[in-house]
Amino acid sequence: MRRFRETSFLLGGLLLCLTLSAQEPSGFDAVIRDNAKQMADEGKQTFRFATFGDESFWGDTLRLHEAIEGQKLGGVGPGVSPATALAVGLKVDVDALPASVIAALREGKVDLNDPATTLLLLKADAVVGLTGHFNSQGRLSSIGIQCALCHSTVDDSFAPGIGHRLDGWANRDLNVGAITSLAPNLQPAAALLGTDVATVRKVLAAWGPGKFDAELFMDGKGFRPDGKSSAVLIPPAFGLAGVNLHTWTGWGSVTYWNAFVGNLEMHGKGTFFDPRLNNAAQFPVAAAAGFGNVRNTTDLITEKLGALQFYQLAIPAPKPPKGSFDQAAAERGKELFAGQAKCATCHVPPLFTEPGWNLHTPEEIGVDDFQASRAPDKRYRTPPLKGLWTHTKGGFFHDGRFSTLGEVVQHYNGLFGLGLSDQQVHDLVEYLKSL
Repeated sequence: MRRFRETSFLLGGLLLCLTLSAQEPSGFDAVIRDNAKQMADEGKQTFRFATFGDESFWGDTLRLHEAIEGQKLGGVGPGVSPATALAVGLKVDVDALPASVIAALREGKVDLNDPATTLLLLKADAVVGLTGHFNSQGRLSSIGIQCALCHSTVDDSFAPGIGHRLDGWANRDLNVGAITSLAPNLQPAAALLGTDVATVRKVLAAWGPGKFDAELFMDGKGFRPDGKSSAVLIPPAFGLAGVNLHTWTGWGSVTYWNAFVGNLEMHGKGTFFDPRLNNAAQFPVAAAAGFGNVRNTTDLITEKLGALQFYQLAIPAPKPPKGSFDQAAAERGKELFAGQAKCATCHVPPLFTEPGWNLHTPEEIGVDDFQASRAPDKRYRTPPLKGLWTHTKGGFFHDGRFSTLGEVVQHYNGLFGLGLSDQQVHDLVEYLKSL
């Protein structure tokens, strides 16, 4: 009996060891696991905090930090208070705030109309997407921006505009044009575009919340032929795993666009190559500026692209809140999506875009070609649909031309002669809200 117990104990221990060995990766599997964690951590840090050296543009050149500081604190103008910052869509990361500041906010002892408070938030690295640099006297000496400025928001859990970070969510409150217009020195932008500062300010003022024009410094087109702004809606940066081309018009992959934005939009210091930008007929500003072949002596971008892409592709599309859509209607809409409405022809589940070259001509989707003509392939991308509920502010399609999802469905209902009833349109909308 004793020998049986000893044998059983040994067998049990052996099985436990085998089980643990099966659960714990070894050899190169462990290398892959450890690398994945490191890449995700580094990518998160880059997404949230890396400026790629763009302080030399936003701070040293445009002098945006002086407008934030305000004349009373040594800068220019009235300064930017927290109230003003929140009004133009900037967000505050509550997890970065010291406990004393949180307590003071709860007690109403923080002056949200004082630019000095904004400087305190910048010193705490609490303003999402912005990094302030301070000299030995405590003066704000420069400012830089990060990916998170446009592609993160907060959950408003503490107060409107103040909460926990939501990486990948499009900040449709952010008024990039209004913020940029504060800069005391817009002459470099005017010179690049071959115009005057007054015109630059007019273009920026036309953008409005949730919009940005990444092609402005490529083709110089500040307005559409109909007089409306050429800016487009800020897209989300989540749910992109498996999605080929990025941006509304499919400029390239996620990592291509990160390099494009890091070098040409954020004005960081890196390396970028795209000979398509040498086409002076389509991209006169970019061609003249040599944007098709950027080679900074110090490259602060390229080494970060791998981890940044890894992190972005790991950000899932958020699921809609319970009770935010009609479940029964969504089930009917799901059948329509794959059937009569033919949505799944292009928005192929579970990616909800085409695997492969996911672009279409303007004629295929029944819209004008203005924005498509500003991209190399002159087409529109099939956008993935998961998490659509997070970015309904500002409208739908690249420029927000449709104010509701119902209008989007009715557009295709007419274009393709789908014969959808009002009830079916409603059901499709509920399904889209459920993704």
